[in-house]
Amino acid sequence: MIIKYISSIWEIKEIDLFDLFKKSEKTILYFYPKDNTPWCSLEAKDFTCRKDEFKKLWIQIIWVSKDSIESHNKFIDNLSLWIDLVSDPDLVLHKKFWVYWEKNNYWKIVMWVIRSTFLIDLNWNIIKEWRNVKVTWHVDKILKELQK
Repeated sequence: MIIKYISSIWEIKEIDLFDLFKKSEKTILYFYPKDNTPWCSLEAKDFTCRKDEFKKLWIQIIWVSKDSIESHNKFIDNLSLWIDLVSDPDLVLHKKFWVYWEKNNYWKIVMWVIRSTFLIDLNWNIIKEWRNVKVTWHVDKILKELQK
């Protein structure tokens, strides 16, 4: 599956998703609703600040949203982020990981991305998953669990 992504060194590329996963022993795949929103920005800063701790555990961090590469580029630029961002406008990955669902928002049904994190190995096996996560302390919680 060919995807568009912007790397942590701010290069825009098209790559086979399987090749992207081969860059590290394990991958944190984090699905989030929208670039440049308060909670997503806070979480992105947390992951960026703690990136070296994940690297010591041989884990790369890849974020996924339905936003465009242009939006991702602005997100990275605005916050000086050092994480890889995948653009999934057709929701292929979102649907594969069951993170795109209906939500009742003020008595109106809307489609929504469920903020979720997956730890995946080189063979695409899900080692651990965190669904419907709360932004506050999420990165700490992940690292604490992985360092046991």
